[in-house]
Amino acid sequence: MLDVDHLLPIAFRVRKSLESSKVVHNNPTEPGVAWPVARTCPFTLPDQYAEKRKNEPICRAQVWDGSRTWLITKHEHVRVLLADPRITIDPAKLPKLSASDGDGGGFRSLLTMDPPDHSVLRRMLIPEFSVRRVREMRPGVERTVHRLLDRILEQRGPVDLVAELALPMSTLVICQLLGVPYEDHEFFQERSEQATRVGGNEESLAALLELRDYLDRLVTAKIETPGDDLLCRLIADRLHTGEMRHAEIVDNAVLLLAAGHETSASMVALSILTLLQHPYASTELRGDSTLLPQAVDELLRFHSIADGLRRAVTEDIELGGITLRAGDGLILSLASANRDESAFASPDDFDLHGSARQHVAFGYGPHQCLGQNLARLELEVTLGAVVERIPTLRLAGEVDALRVKRDSTIFGLHELPVEW
Repeated sequence: MLDVDHLLPIAFRVRKSLESSKVVHNNPTEPGVAWPVARTCPFTLPDQYAEKRKNEPICRAQVWDGSRTWLITKHEHVRVLLADPRITIDPAKLPKLSASDGDGGGFRSLLTMDPPDHSVLRRMLIPEFSVRRVREMRPGVERTVHRLLDRILEQRGPVDLVAELALPMSTLVICQLLGVPYEDHEFFQERSEQATRVGGNEESLAALLELRDYLDRLVTAKIETPGDDLLCRLIADRLHTGEMRHAEIVDNAVLLLAAGHETSASMVALSILTLLQHPYASTELRGDSTLLPQAVDELLRFHSIADGLRRAVTEDIELGGITLRAGDGLILSLASANRDESAFASPDDFDLHGSARQHVAFGYGPHQCLGQNLARLELEVTLGAVVERIPTLRLAGEVDALRVKRDSTIFGLHELPVEW
């Protein structure tokens, strides 16, 4: 599960807004990079990123209405800004990247709050995603993955690993964690997919509100009938003590449910595809499972499925010879930062033994992904099981024929057909 503002990108578009992006203080006649920058290949990034990192690492991006905001492309700059207290995530101040981007619509989640409110809320949620808690979840994740692989191995290929493994695995795990009935998975998978579409529209807004209403009713039911899951623990430990309000539990449940399964499913599918294209890595992982943690970090760096974090400047900042002025909007490219030649050796290549620990796929600073321990666990368990149990796995078809998600804020594959 990659719950995060980094991945983050699930914009809570509740009230339609036609406000333009914050105007940057630079030459207004230059159009800037057209945003969003389209990704069309599972392995390569658009050429504009490398060109901008080299020649103009802090540049302008032109968004849907012709207005401009800052685009940050270098690893060093992205980390510096994500850790800077003069940067805000307040939706009312962020650049509007589409006509439907609103001001947060009253949502109070980790994606809409700055410190100190954000810090207080994060401290309440951290215990649910601690190393110890996630370690306790490992046997359940392993059982889930192996049951899915059992079912796959009973079939005659080709099999779509998005539909048969990546999506059900991530959905089952987040359902078990939150206490959401798995029988409702088609409903919230469809609504989450609609809510994370690039640009958004009335359908996206309606889907998000349906998710919110669904989880509102679920939280109410759990108040009346307590159980042992994350939502019930928040109700017992935080709601009844007055530390959290009912609406705050609901709003953060929306974030965890939607981001939790979409991002993990996308990373699992892309990671398996990458291993199929680099068979040496599968062989090494099969022989030495201790390599899995570093393989996961390299895959997270290599793919960077959530790109373009929105932020805004609250006080003037001098960075890289540019003055970012109070009120300016920012787009921080995690994908570009993770392919920065000054931070990683041969960044456009997948290297099982590369040094990827400094990647920013989970973001950085106070809003760094809360669910990163769980995301790593899901990837380690799933990839380890796949390379061990299906050593002859291969892609059924050509890489160029794979359909990538071009209309989602979370990059991924629509399907991954395989055989063995």
